[in-house]
Amino acid sequence: MDIKLELIGVPVSDIDRAKAFYEQVGFHADHDVTVSDAIRFVQMTPPGSACSIAFGQGITEMAPGSLDNMQVVVADIEAAHADLTSRGVDVSAIVDQPWGSFVYFADPDGNRWAVQQITPRNASDAG
Repeated sequence: MDIKLELIGVPVSDIDRAKAFYEQVGFHADHDVTVSDAIRFVQMTPPGSACSIAFGQGITEMAPGSLDNMQVVVADIEAAHADLTSRGVDVSAIVDQPWGSFVYFADPDGNRWAVQQITPRNASDAG
C-alpha cells in the first residue's frame, strides 16, 4: 500500500501576506477559495513537488508561526540560495553539515523552513 504525503497545513495570521510571501519564494498558487465566512483555503506547491502546503481561515488550529523545520530538497544549494536571494527572500548563508548543505528562511509569521542539498557541497573534499 502506498501512502503519499500531499498536503501540510501552515499556520499563518495574514492569508494575503502569506500567499504573497510563498509566491515570492517560488511556490505556485493552486487554489484560493473562500468556502464560507469561516473558511478560506489557499493551497500552494513548490516547483517540482508532489506535496503542497495549505493555509487560510479555518484550516488549522496551530498558532501562527508554530510550524518548525519544514524541509524541501534541491539538487544545487548554491543555485537555490542565489534564486531565493534574487527574489528578495531573507535567507541564511549556506551551512554545510556532514548530512547535507542547507539554507534557512522563515515566513512572515516565523514558520521555519530548511532547504537541503542532500549531498554536502564539500563531500568531494572528504578523503
